[in-house]
Amino acid sequence: MAIADKTSLQLPKENLEAQDFLPLLGTDYIELYVGNAKQAAYYYMSAWGFQPLAYAGLETGLKDKVSYVIQQGKIRLVLTSPLKSGGELNKHIDAHGDGVKAIALWVDDATKSYTETTERGAESYLKPYSLEDKDGEVKLSGIHTYGETVHIFVERSNYKGVFLPGYKAWNPFYKPAELGLKYVDHIVGNVGWNEMTKWCKFYEEVMGFAQLVSFDDKDISTDYTALMSKVMSNGNGRIKFPINEPADGRKKSQIEEYIEFYNGAGVQHMAMATDNIIETVSQLRNRGVEFLTVPAIYYEDVLDRVGEIDEDLEPLKELGILIDRDDEGYLLQIFTKPLLDRPTMFIEIIQRKGAKSFGKGNFKALFEAIEREQASRGTL
Repeated sequence: MAIADKTSLQLPKENLEAQDFLPLLGTDYIELYVGNAKQAAYYYMSAWGFQPLAYAGLETGLKDKVSYVIQQGKIRLVLTSPLKSGGELNKHIDAHGDGVKAIALWVDDATKSYTETTERGAESYLKPYSLEDKDGEVKLSGIHTYGETVHIFVERSNYKGVFLPGYKAWNPFYKPAELGLKYVDHIVGNVGWNEMTKWCKFYEEVMGFAQLVSFDDKDISTDYTALMSKVMSNGNGRIKFPINEPADGRKKSQIEEYIEFYNGAGVQHMAMATDNIIETVSQLRNRGVEFLTVPAIYYEDVLDRVGEIDEDLEPLKELGILIDRDDEGYLLQIFTKPLLDRPTMFIEIIQRKGAKSFGKGNFKALFEAIEREQASRGTL
């Protein structure tokens, strides 16, 4: 692949605006490879309020894998498991555990998206092809990105079916109530030492993204650990990919822990937006989702730092929700503990009240909370 050089490269100042050669309409779906798709679907439905949408497996003619598709708001998750031993799915799960394989992007033209990106240096994952059934046609293509993560380009303007050709509607009796999750706000990738700039350059040159903001080890550090991060965004701002790499610290950072247990680069977390974070997090907690906690002292001066907010402070304090402000407004955010036995993937819940940033003022409190969890696991 053309973007293989690991030397540090600065993004040119004249490229602050995203390019227009790859219009992205939004996140189409996120596919996770998991050990047991049926049980994973039950978890995300029961704990997170996702609704059943579509299914593909033995009953639809598949012989080697099964997929359950669940949805809440504009967030669509595809949970895929192998049906037989051996094969690429098994290798992926053995190496990484459950985790994100594909971030699918909704586009007007899957063939053009493939051509534009591969001609700029992307490694091909799926050459353009079509799927058809009685409900129409979907065109797909795909490229590799960091680790074993891939982007799938999905062109579905000529399709009226439930999800994709080959899937049937899934309509079980069990449908727990939704919890107010609206859309994917951003998806964060963890990469290895000195690889952040390489992958930011990839998103700039190959996909036309621009750097929205960057954080160095002075911004994201505690007494023990540090990391570096840059946020890449497409032109319309619907797709935002922060990219993290480790930085030198006295102890093992969360990024190093992730890479050790995931066995390489991959998606660290998905941020899901809500319009009422207090209600959403309260219901998630009642359904068994565990969140990182911050000391009560965080709230003693938080309003001095962020100013007036619409919400009462007490429920935010009781739930452990963090607050930060930028020039556009403020945001509320909270992070789960790892969702899996391996300390890898987690989910962020975020409510934006005008803010376009990512909670820089919360980094120290957040990372100290993560370090406490690392210490309990013996991996700090």
